[in-house]
Amino acid sequence: MEFTSLEVWKESRKLTNLVYEKSKNFPKEELFGLTNQIRRCAVSVPSNIAEGCGRRTSNDTIQFLHISRGSLYELETQIYISLDQNYISEIEFNEIANQILICKKLLNGFINYYKNLKNEN
Repeated sequence: MEFTSLEVWKESRKLTNLVYEKSKNFPKEELFGLTNQIRRCAVSVPSNIAEGCGRRTSNDTIQFLHISRGSLYELETQIYISLDQNYISEIEFNEIANQILICKKLLNGFINYYKNLKNEN
């Protein structure tokens, strides 16, 4: 299965691009702080999905999907902090949080798919 055709990967790319767009106006002093952290975290989500799809076993794939899911939770915390610091508006927060939720649901479904695949073998 080619990872670029997966809905979960496509939606996580949307999330990453959204985070990049919304973090463009973060204060300059955050360039090597929260801006860098939030962007790296967002990039981690589709990257680990792709890496997981390139692995040989279901166990390896599931491990990378769990890393990707962990990055979603980390990113969610970072957008709360961004909101707390008034780096993003409530509207921007909701937009990103909604995309995170979409990704969480898709990723959980994909993890369950691989777990079921593993149990069938």
